[in-house]
Amino acid sequence: MSYQPRAFLRHLCGRSPHPQRERAFLAQDPCPRSPAKLAKQSMKTSLLPLSVLGLCAFALLAAAHPQNAPATPVSSPPTQPEKHLRNIRQLTFGGQNAEAYFSANGKKLIFQSNRDPLKCDQIFVMNTDGSDQHMISTGKGRTTCSFFFPDGKKILYASTHLGSPDCPPRPDYSKGYVWGVYPSYDIFIANPDGSDLKQLTNTPGYDAEAVISTDGKKIVFTSIRNGDLDIYTMDADGSNVKQLTHELGYDGGPTFSPDGKLIVYRAHHPKTEQEITDYKDLLKQSLIRPTYLEIWLMRADGSDKRQITDLGAASFAPAFYPDGKRIIFSSNVGSTGGMGNFELYGVDLDGKNLERLTYTDGFDGFPMFSPDGSKLVWISGRNAKVPHETNVFVADWVP
Repeated sequence: MSYQPRAFLRHLCGRSPHPQRERAFLAQDPCPRSPAKLAKQSMKTSLLPLSVLGLCAFALLAAAHPQNAPATPVSSPPTQPEKHLRNIRQLTFGGQNAEAYFSANGKKLIFQSNRDPLKCDQIFVMNTDGSDQHMISTGKGRTTCSFFFPDGKKILYASTHLGSPDCPPRPDYSKGYVWGVYPSYDIFIANPDGSDLKQLTNTPGYDAEAVISTDGKKIVFTSIRNGDLDIYTMDADGSNVKQLTHELGYDGGPTFSPDGKLIVYRAHHPKTEQEITDYKDLLKQSLIRPTYLEIWLMRADGSDKRQITDLGAASFAPAFYPDGKRIIFSSNVGSTGGMGNFELYGVDLDGKNLERLTYTDGFDGFPMFSPDGSKLVWISGRNAKVPHETNVFVADWVP
């Protein structure tokens, strides 16, 4: 699913649709939430109360900086010590930046941004100190979900530019908190500078959310090619496609474990007749309403699926710790009012030992460890100068 932080936060609010209230709030871009359900009992012991302050009300703490300014230490203190993060640096300044991921050598970051004058997301790269930021995608359509190949010779991302050079239309928010699953999204590979762009997928409908394994042999991605949003793998050249999930509902955001044996992902499987009808009706319109998402785990061949979290909230963007023994992800569990408060969490592969990692009100999401495990990169609304601004941050990781 394409990641646009402003829309993503909006549609991940945890309440049933209320058309009149939604139209009023969506005109301003916040959204009301009902209290999220608490974690299952095994997780409650380590879950701390979350702030109710939404991103829209976040203090305007940052001074104006050019987007290519050198990395700058963060000055706004968290509400509690973020003991695993040290020497936090802000790498981007302005716009909506998302999904920043390390290259295999740990020297580069690839990310998406809709900074001025862009009307929708394009793919950028930069050094890990924030220098040399430049766009490498075509500048046409909307792009998302970029990743470096392990050998550093290719990049991977999804784009709608073959469908139209224009930005896709915004979803119809009169239908509630919905996300546009654009049928024109396909997956592409290119050289690190964006040249030699080649299409990997060409089936009708949505193909996106792609990540490549650490050995460079397999790509895992989300597709609607068989009528539902499911997870697939394919070889690095686009061949040998295999469907891994078959449950009704949205399965997406997959990523491989460091050894390539496991895949962690987010999912929402509608249960009641009304939930199923609503899901199917929206999907026919290339829309989805993922109000509640849980973290799931499976083997790389699609076997042994198991639900890791039961937070009753919007939990997304899972990734593995460097040793492969824990999962880091973002969730708005416990939030009430506004957009909710998204924070980073860590959890064991069996769902135990849930730990909150960040304590800065607003939005913290899309975490990824550097290959050597010494750093964490993530997206945050901290230091935002205007509502909905999200930037790339990096910190030294303290185990």
